[in-house]
Amino acid sequence: MKTNILFLIIVAVLFTAGRAAAQKRTPDFQAGDRILLLVEGDSALSDTFTVVAGPALRLPEIGEISLAGVRRAEIEAHLTRELGRYIKDLVIEARALIRVSVLGEVTRPGFYAVPIDLVLPDAVMLAGGATQRARIDRMRILRGDSSLWSGDQLQAAIARGATMDQLGMHAGDRIQIPGQRDPESNWRIAGLVVSIVATSIGIIALTHK
Repeated sequence: MKTNILFLIIVAVLFTAGRAAAQKRTPDFQAGDRILLLVEGDSALSDTFTVVAGPALRLPEIGEISLAGVRRAEIEAHLTRELGRYIKDLVIEARALIRVSVLGEVTRPGFYAVPIDLVLPDAVMLAGGATQRARIDRMRILRGDSSLWSGDQLQAAIARGATMDQLGMHAGDRIQIPGQRDPESNWRIAGLVVSIVATSIGIIALTHK
């Protein structure tokens, strides 16, 4: 009898924890994400669309299609089912995109809409690749004021070919590549420091005369 009661308590706890986790689970799609949609024979539905609040996808002549609970990697299968209700013999291609910025020591820093199955080095190549002064080993992924990935953890993820989706990246995240300071700049800084110190000593000497 005690064993059965204990078993029921454990099941109840697990069920409650599972419901709490499900309630806290954030949608895979967020407003601002983009979806590249290609519908064979329909130019109006072949475009890049922005995900709206809900989250949902708003399509011409069809309206909003809910994306609640849809994983970004499953968008093509989801839209095939949903659009199949309106279009016969449907042939589509759909890819989730996120708009991220690639900043720092790259040839063309800026904002880029990239597929979620893209690996990080390919995202850097979209920005023209790293410059000669780039420190790839110090690359970071930032969200707001927080660092999501950096150091050895990020380098290991890059080595195993982690995609944007696997890194958990969202629209608005930043890929930051710092540069290394050249020797001349080090000498200029050292000279500036010496100059400031010398000036300070001179001022102190004058004030004590």
